[in-house]
Amino acid sequence: METIVFNTTRKTVIVYEGVPQASIISYQFNNISTVKPKEEGYYELIKKEVKGDNIMETSRPVARFPIANTVMFIEE
Repeated sequence: METIVFNTTRKTVIVYEGVPQASIISYQFNNISTVKPKEEGYYELIKKEVKGDNIMETSRPVARFPIANTVMFIEE
């Protein structure tokens, strides 16, 4: 089991093996604007980036985690 903690204020996601209080950090992501639950059965982490002289903002997926094996907490 994995646990995702999505902080909507800091735009960070920390992924733990197991529960946060008793496990280690597997992954850590910054600038995550959205965590989308997809119909295909996974959470998709979307990262926003500014490209070229702050002219163009783009969004792209950076990771996917299976919903069936993942608990997600959303905090401010």
